[in-house]
Amino acid sequence: MGMRLVTTSKTFMTRALVIGAVGVSLSGCGINAIPTKEEAAKARWADVQSDYQRRADLIPNLVATVKGYATQERTVLDEVTQARASATQVHVDASTLNNPAAFQKYQQAQGQLGGALSRLLVASEHYPDLKSNTNFLALQSQLEGTENRIAIARRDYNAAVQDYNTTLRVFPTSIWASTLYSKEQPLPLFTASESAQSAPTVSFDSAPPPGAAPGSPPPAAPAPAKP
Repeated sequence: MGMRLVTTSKTFMTRALVIGAVGVSLSGCGINAIPTKEEAAKARWADVQSDYQRRADLIPNLVATVKGYATQERTVLDEVTQARASATQVHVDASTLNNPAAFQKYQQAQGQLGGALSRLLVASEHYPDLKSNTNFLALQSQLEGTENRIAIARRDYNAAVQDYNTTLRVFPTSIWASTLYSKEQPLPLFTASESAQSAPTVSFDSAPPPGAAPGSPPPAAPAPAKP
């Protein structure tokens, strides 16, 4: 009876050691690398979305401020408003991140908004009173900071995606990609043009257009934006 207990105990310990050794071996082979890096890429995508949302939240106050001084820029103002509406209607969350068509649509919408916003800021340089408005200056500064944050977030997302996509292809993690994680697909890189997404450069040296001479009293400006 005692011998049986000793044998059973030894068998149990052997099995435990084998299971532990297999677990360590699998961990060393990167069995957890694929889901870990996929989640990291999705987290970086959430950062991109957050910064784009921050830009979208600033735009209504900017449009209202510019409208108070430059009502003749109706075409540009409408373009920004419409582009913002389109951009905020296109969503790509973690569950649809590997949908190429949806991802491209999101990129295009954000690129159009970035271009329209840049044109609005360039148009605003023709209005000296607007350029000296503290509310406008604060919004412009916040937008510039947001554009920089967007650029950094996109860079970090692309780095995480490259790391994840590489993991799907290289040995030994490619073994798990073709077996345990066969449903996982490469994630798309953000490839929108830099000119569409970079912070707009505004020059304050242009002369005002006809009808907007320096020093002329502007229309009533809207109330300052809430902090």
